[in-house]
Amino acid sequence: MTDQSNHPTATLDSRWALILGASSGFGAATARALARAGMHIVGVHLDPRSTLDRAQAVIADIEAEGRRAEFFNTNAAEARRRARVIRKIKDELGDAPLHLMVHTLAFGSLRPFIINDTDDPGAATTESQMEMTLRVMAHSLVYWTQDLVRAELLARGSRIYALSSIGSQRASTSYGAVSAAKAALESHARQLALELGPRGIAVNCLLPGVTDTPALRAIPGHEKIVATVREHHPAGRLTTPEDVAQALVTLADPRLTWISGAVIPVDGGESIVGIG
Repeated sequence: MTDQSNHPTATLDSRWALILGASSGFGAATARALARAGMHIVGVHLDPRSTLDRAQAVIADIEAEGRRAEFFNTNAAEARRRARVIRKIKDELGDAPLHLMVHTLAFGSLRPFIINDTDDPGAATTESQMEMTLRVMAHSLVYWTQDLVRAELLARGSRIYALSSIGSQRASTSYGAVSAAKAALESHARQLALELGPRGIAVNCLLPGVTDTPALRAIPGHEKIVATVREHHPAGRLTTPEDVAQALVTLADPRLTWISGAVIPVDGGESIVGIG
């Protein structure tokens, strides 16, 4: 297959993106933005019946743009289900590679490591919760990438973006397991960038500012975090999923090939004033 990534008229039109965590938050906003830019979307999400309408709304918006939406409601962190989805993607795309993979999986333990003697001893992070958090939010990036490479669904010019957070660098009450996962995610992205460099596949992390998503609202004390950011942010507001989605549309440009192994802030200056 001829590499068209550096052609002066290269666009995103009719290319494919895979989004892990596509039904809400960053993933949903990114799916919609990429569809508006001309891309077809494969979405993987895990929704019970009570929230399935979120995915259905994203699918409807993609199709309203005249683009194809292939969505899978399954556990993206489970090996057999991952293999099943990849087989179906291969059947759908044939010899065409994925141009973009976006990893936005956000599900993990939000408990402290150490508790007081008077507290419920079951309130501390357990071994299984720690392992689950790392598997879903960090290690799954490696496993998906390995399987996509083996299936020849990533090719020269493809690029991978994983969404980290400031928790990769800072400690916060009840955020220990997720903080470890985000630090591991960034490490995995660097290693993948190193090993996939000879294949012409770029791997990076984005570091969004504090954003009002379902994942943020699950964090104990998130109201205080939101209030602090709104008070001190240079622009006086939170980051939005759409801010991050538009950054990903720009970074998906086929002509942009020389950024890899980086952690890229998308926070409107939040990090320069030390908040979040």
